[in-house]
Amino acid sequence: MRSIATKLTEVTMIRRITLSAAALSLFASIAAAGVDFDNGGMDIKAEIANMDAAVPEPAQDKGVVSDWVNGLLNKKPSRGLAEWTIMVFGNGKNDLEPFLMKDMNEMEKIGSTDKVNIVVEAGRIAGYDTSDGDWKGVRRYRMTKDNDTTKVTSKVLADLGNVDMGDYRSVIDFAKWAKGAYPAKHYMLIFWNHGAGWTKGLDQRPITRGISYDEQSGNHINTPQMGQIMKALGKTDVIGTDACLMQMAEVDYEIKDSVDYIVASEETEPGDGYTYDLFLGPVVARPTMSAMEVGKAAVDGYGNHYDSIDQGYTQSLVKASAVGGLVQLTDAFGAAVMAAGEKDLAKASRDASVNFAMEENRDLYDFTRRVVEGTRSADVKAKGQALMNYITGSLVLKSRSRDSKASYWSPAKQYTLVKGIAAYFPNSSLGAGYTDLAWAKASKWAQFVTWMNN
Repeated sequence: MRSIATKLTEVTMIRRITLSAAALSLFASIAAAGVDFDNGGMDIKAEIANMDAAVPEPAQDKGVVSDWVNGLLNKKPSRGLAEWTIMVFGNGKNDLEPFLMKDMNEMEKIGSTDKVNIVVEAGRIAGYDTSDGDWKGVRRYRMTKDNDTTKVTSKVLADLGNVDMGDYRSVIDFAKWAKGAYPAKHYMLIFWNHGAGWTKGLDQRPITRGISYDEQSGNHINTPQMGQIMKALGKTDVIGTDACLMQMAEVDYEIKDSVDYIVASEETEPGDGYTYDLFLGPVVARPTMSAMEVGKAAVDGYGNHYDSIDQGYTQSLVKASAVGGLVQLTDAFGAAVMAAGEKDLAKASRDASVNFAMEENRDLYDFTRRVVEGTRSADVKAKGQALMNYITGSLVLKSRSRDSKASYWSPAKQYTLVKGIAAYFPNSSLGAGYTDLAWAKASKWAQFVTWMNN
């Protein structure tokens, strides 16, 4: 293996060759333009210095010379810095596998460009889907445009074997690779898989709220580990959870310091999840979108699809820097309700407010509104109104929903009453692991919801 010093020397030589070629090009351009050197037509030393500053330093990816240097060696133009790299951690190692293949084909309807990279880590196991050659394991792709909606034709960049996609370190490894291989001005990371509340599915096993369930390993990523992932990656512009039940104060508080915007659903998502062509199409069409605009595009792509098929849903965009403000406001509101002794009102409001597939997940705004409308206390009314105003004015920047219809397994739900952020409302004691969350440690929410049940 060559030493680091040798590699750096080679990169320096390549850099000099690049500058020499650029300098020749500059002189040719000057001659063609008829610039008069003798009469001060330009400062050639300054121009060459500016050229030197314009040549990018190579980004390192595990000691490998960067893509732009490789492009030079292969006599190909460098990609340059994209506007966006959108990273999808697609854990299809479960019953959602068919939808992962469908979503990857939706991504290929749009495809990556020189301004927008769509990068996927996709995992599959046996037993759920046999399409596309029925391959197994974990692969990495940069999605490219095609018109075949039955087969993923994008090039396989890496075959990782049976990586555990329920291990939070796998997300870190993927995102660091994607950022190194496809550098951009802005990054979005999407967690694609199941998401859960304090119990997973119908088996009622007590687990920490989490995401990305790998049936092969039996592991999943819990909420504190989501915080660890985001801290390890540094600042990320947008986080999306293409998964159920993740737009909650408890989840958002864990990652708020490492991300600018959070896109997620309060309710379960249909198996189809995001409709990626409807989301990515506008971003590729206008790659200079801000982080907030990309977050809104994700909400709109989701909402437009489920509106078009008349299916109930929730999806919202939260400003991460505003999540911390919920602590003071919920603490003040809870304290006012307890001081007023309005326990019966609080419990009735809790039970009547919009809840989701996990009954203990309820919309925070709808609960507060019901308390405010029923209270006899001026202080409760004022503190509750302040909380409601904050949710709709500062915290949730965009919320879309559609009422669901009654079905065999679920009553009709008035999702149009929700405002984009849920919280945990246990009907008895706190679930195992709750007090370990950053939200529970920072706020007095646990005391308030426990008071209702005493």
